[in-house]
Amino acid sequence: MTVMTTEVSAGLPRGRALTRDDLAAMPDDGHRYELLDGVLIVSPAPKWLHQRASFRLSVLLDAALPPDLELLPAPFDVALADDTVMHPDLVVARSEDFTERDLPVAPLLAVEVLSPSTRGIDLLLKKDRLERAGCAHYWVVDPEEPSVTAWALTDGAYRQVTRAVGAETFAVDDPFDVRLTPADLVLSGR
Repeated sequence: MTVMTTEVSAGLPRGRALTRDDLAAMPDDGHRYELLDGVLIVSPAPKWLHQRASFRLSVLLDAALPPDLELLPAPFDVALADDTVMHPDLVVARSEDFTERDLPVAPLLAVEVLSPSTRGIDLLLKKDRLERAGCAHYWVVDPEEPSVTAWALTDGAYRQVTRAVGAETFAVDDPFDVRLTPADLVLSGR
């Protein structure tokens, strides 16, 4: 993971926070470009285990969604502000909140699947920014452990509501009913 600021990035504006317009000028080179409070975050393409966990979780979530909700995988812009455009690995929001270009409001649920290169950003920076934006639910999948941890927004702050590791059952009923086993997200031979 590379964090670039306006002071050291050739070709980018100097001395100011980056904006969504600056993000639109980034090359289509296989990297994931996101903005967090005006700071450019550049991540490499995810690895196999990350993608396996993300795909399997998306199948489970899609089957559990009520009809008024939509699930989209990354990359898809979640535009929390002009200086904050993120790509959660999975995002769930009301169908009517999506536009052709982006999700211009905080999602109902954002899910990040940890990678060695994004672990700190996902657990600290993105979690904090989604919390401040009012994203009601934030989940983190650690495919290495394997585990799933869920936080819910309560009085403006995230509180952990559940965590499951390995063969334990991860179960939530808010924002919708989901039951899964973290190990099933990553182990071969279902």
